[in-house]
Amino acid sequence: MDIPAEVSKRRVIAIANQKGGVGKTTTAINLATALAAGGAKVLLIDADPQGNASTGLGIPPSARNGGTYSLLAGEASLAALTLPTTVPNLSIVPAVADLIGADLEFGGEKDREFLLRRAIRAPDADIVFIDCPPGLALLTLNALVAADTVLVPLQAEFFALEGISQLMRTIDMVRRRLNPGLELEGIVLTMTDKRNNLSDQVSADVRGHFGDKVFETEIPRNIRITEAPSHGLPVLLYDFRSAGAQAYLNLAAEFLKRARLRTA
Repeated sequence: MDIPAEVSKRRVIAIANQKGGVGKTTTAINLATALAAGGAKVLLIDADPQGNASTGLGIPPSARNGGTYSLLAGEASLAALTLPTTVPNLSIVPAVADLIGADLEFGGEKDREFLLRRAIRAPDADIVFIDCPPGLALLTLNALVAADTVLVPLQAEFFALEGISQLMRTIDMVRRRLNPGLELEGIVLTMTDKRNNLSDQVSADVRGHFGDKVFETEIPRNIRITEAPSHGLPVLLYDFRSAGAQAYLNLAAEFLKRARLRTA
């Protein structure tokens, strides 16, 4: 997989959806892994208090050393809080449980929406992914203010379009008030099932509404994707030949193709 020159210019991408269980963390881990395997230097910032991205990349709680909480609090530098992973070219700022209190801890600070943006001003990476928590509170808001674009994993289910409308309103609000350059990277349909007529209908509805903002690649329901985090591995390392792993490789290739077209 060739990494185009334009991707080597640092990009910050928030992976967000206010709904839980739609594949945000799975997409963050595996898209980051696929791009790193292709030669990009990738940093993943785990901004979810649950810390699933950190666990899914094999970082135990005892090794997280303040992680994203310390980054937001200004207690340590980005470089000091960045840890290597088992994936070459992929590093992570892990999440710690202290992030649960972020709204109370940082809510009264001046310019509280810009804490993350200031903290990651000069990362040693080509691409920075921010794995956002469910909901649209301060942590997600910080990610949107810090980001250049937003990637939205969207589960192929009945309430998909209803749920995404609130996120789109939030993105528009952030663009108008806090981050004028924020753009929609795209929407990734996850947990699709070609045996299910409802899944096909949701996919058609989403594509009809958002057009080419929806990635062609869809991530299928796949048991290997589900199993991989319990082993502290991306599905690409857990079972490279699985349908889930191949889907994320295809998503990474499409991601890079879109990057080329954006700068053509």
